[in-house]
Amino acid sequence: MKETPTSPHGGALLVECLAAQGVERVFCIPGESFLAALDGLHDNDIDVVVARHEGGAAMMAEATGKLTGKPGVAFVTRGPGATNASAGVHVAFQDSTPMVLFVGQVASDQRDREAFQEVDYRAMFGPLAKWVAEIDRADRIPEYVSHAFHVAQTGRPGPVVLALPEDMLSGFAEGVPVPAATLPSGAAAEADIAAVIDRLASAERPMVIVGGATWSAGAATALGEFAQTMGLPVGASFRCQDFLDNRHPNYVGDIGIGVNPALAQRVRDADVVLALGARLGEMTTSGYTLLTPPVAAQALIHIHADPSEIGRVYRPELAVVGQPGPVVRQLAGAAKRRDGGTWLSQARADYETWQQPQETPGALKMEQVIAHLNEVLPDDAILTNGAGNYSAWLHRYYRYRSWRTQLAPTSGSMGYGLPAAIAAKLQCPDRDVICLAGDGCFQMVLQEFGVACERGANVIAIVSDNGMYGTIRMHQQRNYPGRPSGTQLRNPDFAEFARSYGGFGATVTTTEAFGPALTSARNSGLPAILHLKLDPAALSPKLRLEGT
Repeated sequence: MKETPTSPHGGALLVECLAAQGVERVFCIPGESFLAALDGLHDNDIDVVVARHEGGAAMMAEATGKLTGKPGVAFVTRGPGATNASAGVHVAFQDSTPMVLFVGQVASDQRDREAFQEVDYRAMFGPLAKWVAEIDRADRIPEYVSHAFHVAQTGRPGPVVLALPEDMLSGFAEGVPVPAATLPSGAAAEADIAAVIDRLASAERPMVIVGGATWSAGAATALGEFAQTMGLPVGASFRCQDFLDNRHPNYVGDIGIGVNPALAQRVRDADVVLALGARLGEMTTSGYTLLTPPVAAQALIHIHADPSEIGRVYRPELAVVGQPGPVVRQLAGAAKRRDGGTWLSQARADYETWQQPQETPGALKMEQVIAHLNEVLPDDAILTNGAGNYSAWLHRYYRYRSWRTQLAPTSGSMGYGLPAAIAAKLQCPDRDVICLAGDGCFQMVLQEFGVACERGANVIAIVSDNGMYGTIRMHQQRNYPGRPSGTQLRNPDFAEFARSYGGFGATVTTTEAFGPALTSARNSGLPAILHLKLDPAALSPKLRLEGT
């Protein structure tokens, strides 16, 4: 039976403010520094998911924000709890994901003494977050929470960090929660929309590169309509492949790591490039070579929510401030009929050719694993991944068919896939959720599999085991051939690990065995791990490691 606290405290008021913002779930590792907040959650219907590591909790919150478009929320304790969670904050910052992280802090009468686990969070998180603050007065909790949720969602979305002094949380508090954040439309000026349409209508070799935040299913539909009306080829920036149904005739592939050489050349040859929400960072520009800074050879139209991002690397011919989700609807409504001609048809043909699997070494072939996922998974299945060469097969061969079916970190953070999958399954329990991970990537967060089992979140983790940190081994082979160092892994039996938690586990050593194993995992209704034993020679879809 729940007991009512004897007097209202800051933790209870904080939780009431979260509920007013529409928060339905938070992720945490409990800590004594925010006991009053945990006490407030005791009397509220907000779902509390207890992770196994603060990095996992933060990544679950980030994935929730990415999936829903609303801030994901996490609580961690001071000092090491905060440093552990910083990886998830960095993902949210580079991925433009709305997120709010609450961090316990030492009592206010102990500040600036280097008290136990004391950290200056403004200094620590300053480069990683949109806003960092410390709530010194309990009566200002509603104000700070409201500000945090506005900052996290407006302009270019991103993470906010709020520090919570222990005595502020546990002390008496009175206040009225502020209603949910009121957000601007994010639309662009009509004159800017008209200028963009006219410039694209006159282009001979246009290219659209999409990315960023504030997209939705409706925005993805509008993108397809806009591209089709104006005959525009659409490329997805790094890990934004679900922004347009990959079966759409105007989709021409992803512009990221391992980009199709034909598509890369097409970007170079374009006379007009529309960057719609994309930052045009290092991964999307192949190290700033597809467009050369500071003034690209292509005429650049840059649409971005953050005015300080426009002109940061590239001087655009046309600059438009607006969030890509609302703006793409405006573009679709104003689009003029234009024939894409052979420029578009050949770009699509290049994509179809690139989709044809190239055989790699070994009895178990990742290109066929991805082909099987394409065949059997429903259109709304969610696929997650972290970082590593294993993801190159996914990015190249999988066809994303609907919005928000790809959860992957543009920051390139290892360990993201499993926490993201768990968050996605809790948010969307009726959808298939598949995590792809490498052996190194998975072992950074494998303890979070316990959360999946505890919560009945029947995700399926496909672990690619080649006994090494494959990406780094690839770079070693390029730069110091025949001299591997610090990249070997001795791995456990991942299938047995799954079974030890009460989940489903299977080891797969051949291509033919993968399909039945996946079917058994899906039919089990349990969290599952498929342990794929791969040939170490298969470094990537294109590279082989000789002599293994």
